[in-house]
Amino acid sequence: FTPQLALALNYLFGENPGFADSDSLLDAGILDSTGVLQLVEFLGSAYGVTVLDGEITPANLDSIDCLAAFLERKKAAREMESCPEFL
Repeated sequence: FTPQLALALNYLFGENPGFADSDSLLDAGILDSTGVLQLVEFLGSAYGVTVLDGEITPANLDSIDCLAAFLERKKAAREMESCPEFL
């Protein structure tokens, strides 16, 4: 969970959003289907992350914890792609 993600989520949900990092954003009504698409667009513009259609799943986007883990995996994959010794 990076400081940048904390700032971004603070921007999206407010300083005290009233839910735990593990709470479902969909079940809590914080995100709906349109909100998920907006979140995907935000991740692209804020982090340069391309979210593939198959990655738009609750396992990746349904809670703050899921988002943080997803961004870490995307970051690690991007770093692996940029290291020729791993290819």
